[in-house]
Amino acid sequence: MADAAAGSLGFAVAGRRDLLFAAAELIERDGSVIGRRIVSAAELRSGQPELAGLLERLGRRHDPVAGLALDRPLIMGVVNVTSDSFSDGGRYLAADAAIAHALQLEAEGADILDIGAESTRPGAKPVDLQVELSRVMPVIEALAPQVRAPLSIDTRKAEVMRRAARAGAALINDVSALTYDPDAPQVAAETGLPVVLMHAQGDPRTMQDDPRYEDVVLDVYDWLGARIEACERAGIPRSRLLVDPGIGFGKTLAHNLALLGASSIFHGLGCAVLLGASRKSFIGGLTGADAQGRLPGSLAAALLAAEQGVQVLRVHDVAATRQALAVWEAARGA
Repeated sequence: MADAAAGSLGFAVAGRRDLLFAAAELIERDGSVIGRRIVSAAELRSGQPELAGLLERLGRRHDPVAGLALDRPLIMGVVNVTSDSFSDGGRYLAADAAIAHALQLEAEGADILDIGAESTRPGAKPVDLQVELSRVMPVIEALAPQVRAPLSIDTRKAEVMRRAARAGAALINDVSALTYDPDAPQVAAETGLPVVLMHAQGDPRTMQDDPRYEDVVLDVYDWLGARIEACERAGIPRSRLLVDPGIGFGKTLAHNLALLGASSIFHGLGCAVLLGASRKSFIGGLTGADAQGRLPGSLAAALLAAEQGVQVLRVHDVAATRQALAVWEAARGA
């Protein structure tokens, strides 16, 4: 999609009048044949039945997430209560360190704090349920009464979701899109919380061995669409779902760049979109920088996603991202 030169010629995405698009790329798959064509805003509004549903999903105003309106990009700050995170190597494994880090991220401007206790970096092994609970619950229980930012629980396990929700978590972020634990869909439905469904190809231990797609953008889109339908059958309405294309989860450098460049396509699913590109290895693949040196690339990815209407940016460097967004928003507003 492209930004509209004039509001009268464009259409709003997700009800945001500050983000108008002049056209959409319509992608149709017929077996192994994939067709693409540009559809103008006028054609989208022409009343053609096959385009009417798409326009409705693109323009649908989303409900607030954990009490936060989605009328600007929200920053989700990452708090890894893990021993082997790719980004910080276990720096915040101790509860007091994780709590202090979360409070610092909130002070820097995080809208949401994403607390996770199981690393899902490439090659990571699963963490036992009791270990995960022992790491994450003290952090959530300590933070819930003292922070304004809603807490997100980053987990694949139903019991962690259940206990975190009882302790005050306001959002579930599952990198397996509720497929890892067979009880997760029911438990997530029972909590009544919004749920982030992320795409991943394979298990963290093997996902980077040889990821392949027929068309990565369409394949991820279709997979997330199927997960949305499964969640609706489990009692989770679409209005409570967010989608994440899963940058770095079973993707090559080329796959990641294709998804990042086409982030706007996921608005067609009728859900808010979350994207986590912060410090990911594709930035190192492009630049040679290690995890600690990937801030410039992370900011570029965040701004590209914001320009495409992504509603939630999951980042490690909150203060820098907040500053970059402030300049971007002010320049657009001027």
